[in-house]
Amino acid sequence: MLIPLKNYLAEQGQVSLADLAKHFKSSPDALRGMLSHWVRKGRVCKETLGCNKGCASCPPEQTEIYRWLGPRAAQPGQIPLCQLA
Repeated sequence: MLIPLKNYLAEQGQVSLADLAKHFKSSPDALRGMLSHWVRKGRVCKETLGCNKGCASCPPEQTEIYRWLGPRAAQPGQIPLCQLA
């Protein structure tokens, strides 16, 4: 499941933990464990965003954002740069 998670993050750029849990039909805690692998490798960073309401009632899964730092996934019809040389 690490590779599908990596591919999804690379395609989306940044995703909330809640959206990842919904997409992969998995618990947020299980995904945190898998995401920590990519964080340790320097491919993903974790960010915490506020909702601007100031009430602190938003679930942490919605304000916990993961941003892909590695190379972007190639879009259909694109040639990856490493294949141009």
